[in-house]
Amino acid sequence: MLRFRPAAMSHRGLVRQNNEDSGYAGPALLLVADGVGGHAAGEVASASVAHVMAAFALRAERDQNPAALLEEAVRYAFAHLRHGVAAEPDRTGMATTLTAVLAHQNGCALAHVGDSRAYRLSGGTLRQITRDDTYVQELIDAGKISRIDVVSHPYRSVVVRSVTAESRPVASIVPLELNPGDRLLLCSDGLTDFVSEDTVAHALSDGSPTVAARSLVDLALEAGGGDNVTCVVADVCEGDPHIRAGTLVGAHQNPANLIDPVAAVAQGTV
Repeated sequence: MLRFRPAAMSHRGLVRQNNEDSGYAGPALLLVADGVGGHAAGEVASASVAHVMAAFALRAERDQNPAALLEEAVRYAFAHLRHGVAAEPDRTGMATTLTAVLAHQNGCALAHVGDSRAYRLSGGTLRQITRDDTYVQELIDAGKISRIDVVSHPYRSVVVRSVTAESRPVASIVPLELNPGDRLLLCSDGLTDFVSEDTVAHALSDGSPTVAARSLVDLALEAGGGDNVTCVVADVCEGDPHIRAGTLVGAHQNPANLIDPVAAVAQGTV
């Protein structure tokens, strides 16, 4: 059975006043969520989605399809955000990106919505395995701009899809083929907006997941630290079928960013 040997690092950067990123690194689940800028309580959205997804992975039935499991977990996260807005209307509009990879008994699956990214390093080649849900990516797909134009585009940071409390999830959830020896990177745009893909590939190839994650965060900070940055790095390996708890980083570390877990359990959303 495939499992992950992971590490996670998160930093608020050198410009932002708080960290709206959350990350999770566990033997069966990897996740990055980035609170959408310009919306209320982005840190609550990312922390709460990470909390719910991590708890859901720990209690998943072993015979379930991994893509179906991720789909159910995203629905739970959506319901959790709805509870959070109902409890505190000031949170209306809160939203987060979500990129998650689940390794389960029957295979692996990838869930993605927003502009956080997942990469796979295999055989020395780095490949992005998610598509940015952004306005500029839609323009690129339509042939209206080139990738070179993205850096200077005034709407380069506009996310067109995210996990919110207002509308049902629109995450792309697909099976994912992984092999022992592959290395995965899940990251917020605080890395990819400031560090080139070639530099990311070089840092990701070096050392343990912990060393690689720390190097990637340091590179983002050296590039100016203009945003929160979160990196989850994991080696794919054969492992124990027993699922153990992982590590949560970023906004989740502040208890004030969590929607009331007791009330959420009572409503069946955790």
